Amino acid sequence: MPFQLLNQWLTDPARNPVLMGVLNVTPDSFSDGGLFVSVDQAVTHAKRMVDSGASIIDVGGESTRPGSIAVDSTEQARRVLPVISQIVNLGVQISIDTTSANVARQAIQAGATIVNDVSAGRDDPAMFDIVSQTGVAVVLMHRQGESRTMQHSPSYQNVVEDVYLFLEQRVQDAVVAGIARDKILLDVGIGFGKSVDHNLSLLKHHSRFADLGLPLVLGSSRKRFIGQVTGIEAADQRIFGTAATVAWGLTNQADVLRVHDVEAMRQVMSVIKAIQSAS
Repeated sequence: MPFQLLNQWLTDPARNPVLMGVLNVTPDSFSDGGLFVSVDQAVTHAKRMVDSGASIIDVGGESTRPGSIAVDSTEQARRVLPVISQIVNLGVQISIDTTSANVARQAIQAGATIVNDVSAGRDDPAMFDIVSQTGVAVVLMHRQGESRTMQHSPSYQNVVEDVYLFLEQRVQDAVVAGIARDKILLDVGIGFGKSVDHNLSLLKHHSRFADLGLPLVLGSSRKRFIGQVTGIEAADQRIFGTAATVAWGLTNQADVLRVHDVEAMRQVMSVIKAIQSAS
């Protein structure tokens, strides 16, 4: 998806789903921490994901796994900026996965066109201002609590409706802050302050969130709940479980699939799209 087509894609109600490849340049991410900490390793992996069909590369310099410790903006920037500067000419969108407005600002200057904020702009009050001033797109995700403690007994009255109302309110807040509505994407936040049942309910009713009228990002790749359902302990071995969630998402209004295993999920997407277009 070339840069000039991003705005057209965001505003097209018939937009085709796209793959967002995960590029964690961190030592402690839950499934690939430490694999891409050097710039060369990260750039090589980014190119591999683009060649495999990723339209967006999501670069993150801070793990947001359950129990993770916050990383200051200086260290995040040190990790992500050299990588972004190297992959900016790959012909795809670059997303910066951060809750820090300072990191987002520097990443945008380096070429990022999407801010992926797992706190939906709540962790840093300056985030909405940065997004508004620069005109980039933003992903607003639901997270109950903070990363360090979010899996400590998460609870909801009705997880689907609670998450829906939260996202609806954050969209309103973003628009009031000056962010164009057609630059907003939404993410229900699979695995972020949710039990297995919460995650499954959000997936089952994922199409409900299309009523908000904005593109939906689904980030279920390799998540712990898949291991709890399948009995697969190693995160990088949860490909088939991930494929099931991707297939489900594609038939339930997901527009962006955030995945680690781009080639495998490209195959899933190709088959689902072929089935959907069959006579």
